[in-house]
Amino acid sequence: MKNKEIIPSEEMKPSVDIQIPELKIPGVWERMIDWISHVRHLVWILGITVLLGLLVTFMPHYVWSFLWIGIKTHALLVIFVLFFCLVAVSLVWTLGQRIDVWVFMFFNMHGKRVQWLDWTMLAITQIGNFVFAVGVALILFFRVSHLLAYELILGVLTLGLIVQIMKVLIHRTRPYIKLKNIRIVGSRASGRSFPSGHTCQAFFMATLLLHYFQADLYVWFVLYAIALLVGFTRIYVGMHYPRDVLGGAILGTAWGLFGVIVNSYLSFAG
Repeated sequence: MKNKEIIPSEEMKPSVDIQIPELKIPGVWERMIDWISHVRHLVWILGITVLLGLLVTFMPHYVWSFLWIGIKTHALLVIFVLFFCLVAVSLVWTLGQRIDVWVFMFFNMHGKRVQWLDWTMLAITQIGNFVFAVGVALILFFRVSHLLAYELILGVLTLGLIVQIMKVLIHRTRPYIKLKNIRIVGSRASGRSFPSGHTCQAFFMATLLLHYFQADLYVWFVLYAIALLVGFTRIYVGMHYPRDVLGGAILGTAWGLFGVIVNSYLSFAG
């Protein structure tokens, strides 16, 4: 009798004897995170559309004048968009899904998980939350530049709308629904899996802010490392596959590059 090769699949179970307990969030934080996580995609799309409408209505005219001047084609941006399309198309490959599941299970279940690490990962993943972006935009508005704050919040809103529409169209099921006995840290996010919205936002903000402040190489490394860590936390907490994170990183960087192009023309026009 021949031994069958063991290949990871969507029904695979982790090779552990003891089920690691899920992290429970107490009090008001649990209710707030749970509420945000369970908002349906249609509600997100409608909500973001309304916010964009309000932003378009009340944004100063000079900002729109500069934005129209700043929209130009850029080769690197096209490359990132094409790369993102390849990642999206790869979702239909069976081998890609098997690799996704294997990597997901390794980072989600491998090793000892102490509670302080769970709390740290749950805190870092909030960097990709819309509320965090609003906080950064407010700081920029009052302490740095009104124009940069408008750019950031406009970029986050439009990127969020794109992500939610893609989730509906691509319709990829989240790993905690498909896989058995995985570990959830915090609240279960509703909706679909591809791309990772938290990762998108983290890479978008890193790309836009690094260009604006003309940061040195060390700061570039730190901010992109934080953005990458946000992507990793999405696997750790059980919400996304690796390709969801990869797609989010590419899309967020591409949208950030678009913001960089616009910002360059704004600076020149100013």
